[in-house]
Amino acid sequence: MTETMLTRADFLGDWRLLRQIDDRLAGCKGVFEGTARITGVGARDATYAEAGLLRFGDAAPLRAERRYLWTFAPHRIAITFVDGRDFVAFRPLGRAAEAVHQCGADTYRVIHDLTDWPCWQAIWTVTGPRKDYGLRSVYHRA
Repeated sequence: MTETMLTRADFLGDWRLLRQIDDRLAGCKGVFEGTARITGVGARDATYAEAGLLRFGDAAPLRAERRYLWTFAPHRIAITFVDGRDFVAFRPLGRAAEAVHQCGADTYRVIHDLTDWPCWQAIWTVTGPRKDYGLRSVYHRA
């Protein structure tokens, strides 16, 4: 269990990523398998870039990619979209308090669980009129 506040240096590098998806609205489950790379930019920032294959049922796998900007401050990591819009922030210690992002009428809630560091998880619940799904992303050092 991680008892110390993690820093930018702890997160930098390559990660294996497995994401379980439970889309309750569509009534299907999916899996994303790939990698995430967190690369330092300047003194406080890092880019987060993931790429891999997304599978739902018997459908052909799709190539999927996503990028964010992470800004490291004392006791806090702020995650923004690449265009600079705010997304979520969390305290990089233990099981972080839930962070919430409102996107129109849909609500994104995430808990970052760092208790098994260097394995860590981001657990999402997304609800609203257009969305109802859960995601569990598990990261291991590559």
